[in-house]
Amino acid sequence: MIPCVHDRGSKTIGLIAYLYGPGRDEVHTDPHLVAAWDPLAPDPGRHPDATYADLQRLLDQPVEALPEKERPAEHVWHLSVRAAPEDPYLTDEQWADIARRMVAATGIAPTGDEAACRWAAVRHADDHIHIVATLVREDGRQARIRQDGRRSQTEARKVEIDYGLRRLNTGDGTAAKRPTSAERHKAKRDNRPQTPREELRETVRHAAAGTQDETEFFTRLTAAGLLVHRRVAPSGDLLGYKVALPDDRNHDGEPVFYAGSTLAPDLSLPKIRKRWTTSSPESERDADANARPPWPGPAGARRRASTAMWHALLVVDHGTDEQIAASIAGAGEVLDALATTSAAPTRSELRRAAFVFERATRSHIQAVRGHDRALRQAARDLVRSGPARGGGEDGATTAMVIDMAFFLVTAAVHWHARKNHAQQAAAARQSAEHLRTAYRAAAQHPMAVLHQRGQRLTQPRLQRQAAHLRAAVPELAEQILAEPGWPALAATLADAEAAGHQPATLLAEATRRRELDTADSVSDVLVWRLRRIADLPADAEQLPVTGTAPAPSRALPGRRTGPRPERSRRR
Repeated sequence: MIPCVHDRGSKTIGLIAYLYGPGRDEVHTDPHLVAAWDPLAPDPGRHPDATYADLQRLLDQPVEALPEKERPAEHVWHLSVRAAPEDPYLTDEQWADIARRMVAATGIAPTGDEAACRWAAVRHADDHIHIVATLVREDGRQARIRQDGRRSQTEARKVEIDYGLRRLNTGDGTAAKRPTSAERHKAKRDNRPQTPREELRETVRHAAAGTQDETEFFTRLTAAGLLVHRRVAPSGDLLGYKVALPDDRNHDGEPVFYAGSTLAPDLSLPKIRKRWTTSSPESERDADANARPPWPGPAGARRRASTAMWHALLVVDHGTDEQIAASIAGAGEVLDALATTSAAPTRSELRRAAFVFERATRSHIQAVRGHDRALRQAARDLVRSGPARGGGEDGATTAMVIDMAFFLVTAAVHWHARKNHAQQAAAARQSAEHLRTAYRAAAQHPMAVLHQRGQRLTQPRLQRQAAHLRAAVPELAEQILAEPGWPALAATLADAEAAGHQPATLLAEATRRRELDTADSVSDVLVWRLRRIADLPADAEQLPVTGTAPAPSRALPGRRTGPRPERSRRR
């Protein structure tokens, strides 16, 4: 059950007319009162002689009784309460009970308070009610309704239990503002899949991913097709910004602008600036250049993103809460960058994964910026390297990076759950499912190629790789050997051995992380981890069946000492 406290108003009659009217899309059916402060309150929906003005005059009587200068400018309070789509049908009597509980919990009409505010609950659809109240009490005092939104949410959780409804996750006040009912109806009229608020939030997040300064950020916003207005102080300092969709106009034909802070708490200009002041991507890239594998273009960017997420997993395991919060925020930037640079087979699922993970990037634990530098650099590299083609090395490294993103997001689920961040944990869990679907699309062809190559390995070679597996991870060996993906892993171990690595040592390194129990296929996970650690081509289609591969460009775990075997160079 979702309660929503709307902006206060100054005209009771206007809200009553809307609640009893047909609605903006003729969606209001049989509007009528289900409860009110007075059981004899007039109901314009059911009483033929009652009018909107009759109900308005009674609601406003305590307000009108005050001297004009003492009347609050905005005295109209409005709360909507909506059931989940899968909830059972609730009767008028049940909605009446829910309405009474809500006005009591929020301070509008506490139980037993005979001098409380006047209120009325209108039902004009099966799944929700609207409560309208005037904020001047019968005794002339103004109602004390601080934190009415939080209190309504707390009562909603109790209602869900009492009525056997779908139990929603408790929020902590860090979520982005939901689209209003008016915004949703307008999007429906305009045949938009998202409301402008949601579309702008997604676009701005993608534009901010991996940026290093204001110039780059605003250039990306403009390149994304948004209308951008900057708020500048008389001194010339930039104070903030707001954005609009070119085709989203109000009744006067003017663009509807949203400030960054109203799209999401972390999209205000001061919050975005914190990313820039604690990271120096250019100097970090120069300092780290010698440590990076020589894979160019989108494939190289995806490999570096995989490595950055691998290290972020260690932070989630052993870092402080503030460092972990920074890593999760950085993971959100990587997902945003992947969503904007992915090829068609994975684009829609990656966009969904990034969209829902946005909720998991914020909590009351303040991120210590600086610990997300590697992830922010990875996001920057992804954007600057351009879109992946969807095949060859690009397609295979896409599977590699999605696989690693899945485990980082899963680690975020566990951390949020431990901290009782219910909404964030649920969002991360949903994002992981989208990543799982995207992985299947990305990995289908490259894994099929590796599977075929593994099946063509000689029996002695297969037995040797199985022996390496049993020696390195005896507790997982039999499970992996029974999986359909074992031939692909055997081919990868053969490639690593031909490149001069010790397969058992690589396996030990690759299994150091213990999220393997969340994988559909442990062998698939190990394939991508081994190919990343050993700098093996992710796309094995052009490699010979003998498993030869290019030599690693730097010292790596499991590297043999002594002479190298002959290798063929990938063309």
